[in-house]
Amino acid sequence: MKDKELITQIKKGDEKALDYIYRKNFKSIIKMVLNNKGTEDEAQDIYQDALIVLWQKVQKDDFVLTSKLSTYLYAICKNLWLKELERKSRLVGTEKDEVEFINLEQKERIKIIHDCIDSLGDTCKKVLTYYYFDGMSMLEIAKKLGFANADTAKTKKYKCKKELDSLIKSKYKATDFLD
Repeated sequence: MKDKELITQIKKGDEKALDYIYRKNFKSIIKMVLNNKGTEDEAQDIYQDALIVLWQKVQKDDFVLTSKLSTYLYAICKNLWLKELERKSRLVGTEKDEVEFINLEQKERIKIIHDCIDSLGDTCKKVLTYYYFDGMSMLEIAKKLGFANADTAKTKKYKCKKELDSLIKSKYKATDFLD
């Protein structure tokens, strides 16, 4: 079934559509929760709650699906799981661990961005890598690359990011990033 058909069926109250969505996406949601400090029971609970949220959202007249249905459902599950982790950390009294949710689609996007950064000139490659991946400040980048000051590094970063954006847009369609 296509996403549009599933949405139409859900709006009509067809439980078979929800059942289909449940079976189709179950494994990825279980995996996401298990990989992020959860149990299978917690994953099932989160998934049930997410399907209820999905059903409620679809019933609204202004609902518009702007991504794949599976991506939308995954995002709902991710948000519910983050809230659950936060609730659990408050109960235990520990700091919330940073939870990474990197699925295959995100890894592909990251690879595309890295490939495009590698196509840039050496200075742009360094500026963007230092800033976005190494978390360096503009002052640190300026010192490391021999720029006059942090403002010069900031201007260079802006120009390099603009160049990177243009390169990505010339090689890929927006839909490559919206799956």
